[in-house]
Amino acid sequence: MAEAIRQNDTIINSWEQLCEEVYFDAWKPEFKRYRSDYAFRGLSDMNYELKNSFLRNSGDRPELEYHLLRNFRKYSITKDPELTSTFWRSLVLAQHHGLPTRLLDWTYSPFIAMHFATANTEKFDIDGVIWKVDFVKVNQLVAEPLNILLKEEKCNAFTVEMLEKTESLYEFDQKLGSDQVCFFEPPSLDERIVNQFALFSVMSNPTSILDHWLVKHPDMFRRIIIPKEIKWQVRDKLDQANITERVLFPGLDGLARWLKRHYQPA
Repeated sequence: MAEAIRQNDTIINSWEQLCEEVYFDAWKPEFKRYRSDYAFRGLSDMNYELKNSFLRNSGDRPELEYHLLRNFRKYSITKDPELTSTFWRSLVLAQHHGLPTRLLDWTYSPFIAMHFATANTEKFDIDGVIWKVDFVKVNQLVAEPLNILLKEEKCNAFTVEMLEKTESLYEFDQKLGSDQVCFFEPPSLDERIVNQFALFSVMSNPTSILDHWLVKHPDMFRRIIIPKEIKWQVRDKLDQANITERVLFPGLDGLARWLKRHYQPA
């Protein structure tokens, strides 16, 4: 598995090369504009798998997913009842606040992915990674009738409103298809989800690992390896560009996390 993944690796050696690689294949001649079809996910350790938080927390016990979400919806107190009005909105809200779910966080922004690959200074002795997945091609593989929704809306990513046409996770799993994945945009719950330019991937099985699916579709992903030797360089340039916790996690907690790293000796 690891060897199959590494065949799609590009090891960068400079900030300039990193910027070039994240925008590789973004030019669309038909529009004469740069429009990337990739979703990005940055990780501080290149050896981390694309495991969702539910699998990391609950292991191979898919039946626990229902109870986690059921109790989250039962006990959550929100000022806006719309936030938990459907199971999809509850699922996004739960992920947003740290509940183990089958969702994986991604971003449209390669620079935000760079941030998450270099934010943890305790991992600066380990190579980081940015995953690039062609979410447009991935969503085109979704089975009917879900894929019809994309054609009707003339868009590349699902929205929560589109997925709400399925009334339960069980129904969604059946419609998505066995061992399948799709990418969707969450609603703008708050500044954090907006500033992180977020989207999510979701698989038809809560205990599936996205790496295993991607190995079967090698034309749909690439990995950009950030060697440990240049992590500080990337980090400092991101800070200068204001790609920091102060922006991505608005509030005092994000400000404190940014300042803690900013004044940490290299």
